[in-house]
Amino acid sequence: MYKIAVIPGDGTGPEVVREGLKVLGRVSSIFQIDFDFKEFDFGGDRYLKTGKTITEEDIEELRKFRAIYLGAIGHPEVKPGILEKGILLTLRFSLDQYINLRPVKLYPNVETPLADKKPEDIDFVVVRENTEGLYVGSGGFFKKGTKDEIAIQEHVNTRKGVERCIRYAFEYARKRNREKKVTLCAKTNVLTYAHDLWERVFHEVAREYPDVKTDYAHVDATTMWMVKNPEWFDVIVTENMFGDIITDLGAMIQGGMGVAAGGNINPDGVSMFEPIGGSAPKYTGKNMINPIAAIAAAQMMLDVLGESAAAVSVENAIIKTVGRMKSMAAGQMGYSTSEIGDMIATDIVK
Repeated sequence: MYKIAVIPGDGTGPEVVREGLKVLGRVSSIFQIDFDFKEFDFGGDRYLKTGKTITEEDIEELRKFRAIYLGAIGHPEVKPGILEKGILLTLRFSLDQYINLRPVKLYPNVETPLADKKPEDIDFVVVRENTEGLYVGSGGFFKKGTKDEIAIQEHVNTRKGVERCIRYAFEYARKRNREKKVTLCAKTNVLTYAHDLWERVFHEVAREYPDVKTDYAHVDATTMWMVKNPEWFDVIVTENMFGDIITDLGAMIQGGMGVAAGGNINPDGVSMFEPIGGSAPKYTGKNMINPIAAIAAAQMMLDVLGESAAAVSVENAIIKTVGRMKSMAAGQMGYSTSEIGDMIATDIVK
């Protein structure tokens, strides 16, 4: 029995989560996997009614679950940053979800903006450190609102945080067993303190994995090679800010936000899985948003929970379904949101 916390969230979040749960229901019956879902109302509507994002009591309750399945966070009536920091970052930091795992995989029949690139060329994973860096919120203002104002945002890196992220990347490269190569993405020529730490730890950990090849690329070079030669990458490991940027680029080259899923991982605790795209409020209630990313997030959740056979079956069903779709863009898919969920659920076999 897997206890799963469900946060449908804002906008089209509830619609795509509904399809993900439909698929998980099918998985349950085919693979005899029991789920116990409990829904939570964290999001913009709750904040507008109560002024609360997520409380310590909420966090303590979430610790009792095996995983969290999230739809989307973002409300047009709430100032940007409030929900993102108050819910998403709070969950990541409080539950120590120190890995942001982002597969960048082009499915057959999905259009990529990269000329002449095929599914075999775009298949890599970004392992992003998820609880340190610029996102810790360390810093402040001096003389705010005056012409002499100073704003400071500190880039915080601990050896523990860096090492556990890098080690996860090497372990994942072994598990993935593709090229068994880990590329460190950093900026050692400019960020000579923080990224010196990253580089030193990277080489120290690498010595423990003689079967895994290593590579290094500055972040600017990484973005260039992701566009020109994505086939060069297997596993990329990087710090929080750079990871945030390059994973959005990754989403575009794999066909857009409609197919991009991610996991916020605590290998020894509660992990959270979500589609990468936002809440898309203009499509709310129209049954026309693409649910593939949310269903792929459910597939990632199965894999991390150790249900690898079910995860493979869901991915195969996704691949079969995208082969029938006209486009990954909302309203242009050739099918409604619920029809896509139905097709994927039907195609799941043991």
